[in-house]
Amino acid sequence: MKNMKTKVELIKKYCNSLTKYTRYKTREVFIGDIPLGGNNPIRIQSMTTTNTMDTIATVEQAIRMIEAGCDYVRITAPSINEAKNLLNIKNELRRRGFRTPLIADIHYTPNAAEIAARIVEKVRINPGNFVDKKKFQIIEYTDAQYNEELERIREKLIPLLKVCKEYGTAIRIGTNHGSLSDRIMSRYGDTPLGMVESAMEFLRICEEENFHSVVLSMKASNPQIMVQAYRLLVNKMEEEGMNYPLHLGVTEAGDGEDGRIKSSVGIGTLLEDGLGDTIRVSLTEEPEYEVPVAKILVSRYKGRENHKPIVEINDNPIDPFSYKRRETFEVANIGGTTVPKVISDFSDLMNLTFENFEDIGYKYDKVTDKWSLTDFASDIIYLGKNELHFEPPVNLKIVYDYETWKMLLNKTNSYPLYKSCKEFLLAGNKSFLLNFIEIGIDDIFSNEFNSVANKNNVVFVVNTNNLHGMAEQRRIFFEFVIKDIKNPVIIRRDYQNINEEKLRLYASTDLGALLIDGFGDGVWITAKNENGQSLSKSFLNRTLFGILQAARVRITKTEYIACPSCGRTLFDLVEVTNKVRMKTEHLKGLKIAIMGCIVNGPGEMADADYGYVGSGPGKVTLYRGKEVVKRNISAENALNELIELIKEDGKWVEKKDF
Repeated sequence: MKNMKTKVELIKKYCNSLTKYTRYKTREVFIGDIPLGGNNPIRIQSMTTTNTMDTIATVEQAIRMIEAGCDYVRITAPSINEAKNLLNIKNELRRRGFRTPLIADIHYTPNAAEIAARIVEKVRINPGNFVDKKKFQIIEYTDAQYNEELERIREKLIPLLKVCKEYGTAIRIGTNHGSLSDRIMSRYGDTPLGMVESAMEFLRICEEENFHSVVLSMKASNPQIMVQAYRLLVNKMEEEGMNYPLHLGVTEAGDGEDGRIKSSVGIGTLLEDGLGDTIRVSLTEEPEYEVPVAKILVSRYKGRENHKPIVEINDNPIDPFSYKRRETFEVANIGGTTVPKVISDFSDLMNLTFENFEDIGYKYDKVTDKWSLTDFASDIIYLGKNELHFEPPVNLKIVYDYETWKMLLNKTNSYPLYKSCKEFLLAGNKSFLLNFIEIGIDDIFSNEFNSVANKNNVVFVVNTNNLHGMAEQRRIFFEFVIKDIKNPVIIRRDYQNINEEKLRLYASTDLGALLIDGFGDGVWITAKNENGQSLSKSFLNRTLFGILQAARVRITKTEYIACPSCGRTLFDLVEVTNKVRMKTEHLKGLKIAIMGCIVNGPGEMADADYGYVGSGPGKVTLYRGKEVVKRNISAENALNELIELIKEDGKWVEKKDF
């Protein structure tokens, strides 16, 4: 029995501890003079968006990135000419006094990789297209055919490894969910396991050739897939006695707040468990704007190991490599199979007016005496000790502190929040329909909690003030699973001395990490800046809906899978993305991919409804999912053609005002 438990723990292992923060120890790899992994700090990098053949433009953008805080600068080299020009770029940077290591980004061209490896400090190759060039061909591989393909990979990879050994160049084996080979797809499917095996094929060859200057990445535009793939990669490396450093990133995250939220959900979830040795936040913006976001994410973990101890757990009660929502029963449309709810906190405001509700998606029309609502309308509002002196929207649940609730003459659609299980048990008045009880880590091991658990009219609100708060709240959820407690749970976090930028990144990490593991039937945050003032209700509400969307647990708006641009891009991605967004952002639930070239485009669009992909100068190809619908159309007409395609599929609706 003891051996069986050990086997189970090994099967699920992907980090040092689920409760105590420590960095996962990886092999040290030198990228030029700046080492990665081992005991080194988490490194930050970004990628140029200029034409690599434009030496001065690339150098000047690289300098802006370095001055913003990049430890490494990545540059695309799609062909031999660009690879050769890396020498001019490197020499000009050195002439100007910058010695930051350079990374060449290679797709499709092993010859270019070998040239680049003689010039720069690291070469990134994509195992999905370094050798394999087929796209979307359904082929059933026999074992013999599969092994023949592996030999072909070996023949192409070994020459590069020899060059890297001679010149001291490192390699990143960078798997992308959107560019898995037909061979991998045929055997493993479009899955995290397929992503991992795609990299492991290359990594095993590196090991056999005694080449260890390797970094690995598992990027996807879907944070759920991305997190599962990295966890599974670590697990597989543990099984095979490997510990190579990890480059973290969510590819094609998009721009603005959506791109930042999606990146934080993916990258932050892994950082919370001590994974990651270098990160790149991929935004459809100028690369120097990515760096401050990455720095905020990374700096949060300085001193994290000093957090208050959390009750340990050795056997993970869930599968960390696949998504499954925690099973709950439904309480007044919370939990069960319903989408996670958004809670807005108005307990700090007295004398609420109709206008306050506009911040959370509701608008009152005095003439008709009716409320209208948007797709981002909160489901629940918490008033604390305040009272509401007008009729709220009928679909909005109002929550009061118990002492205030019990004094209400009209309790229609109003529900109590108890500050502890003890308060609930001692209360003379309870709602027969819905009661909220706030709990922390200590409560779940108490007799009072055991007396309340599984009552069919109770929703728990879990909170924490632990520095390692996500792990503490996750530990609470683990106990719910172990004890088979099926009450719905609201995730609550309270932030102090914080601005909007940090709040967006921190909350996306803290809540997103739990949602990705299937935990949480609602989300609730409060936040105050350094002056003690509450952050905008509208901002908090929008952030919560954005986190739910990024975690793929509640889709309320159009999602844009937009690549961050690079030297391969065939049009101005920022401009085009903004144009597409302006015309389509009202199409609730659609996923539209906007790709500058075909390197990752078609594959990442496996997760999109429509794709807008640069296919040549002034040319765009439109996709429905993975399928080409209109090829090489004029860029001037491409947006209108995309709209017509959406209309043909019956998915177009006209934009409405509030």
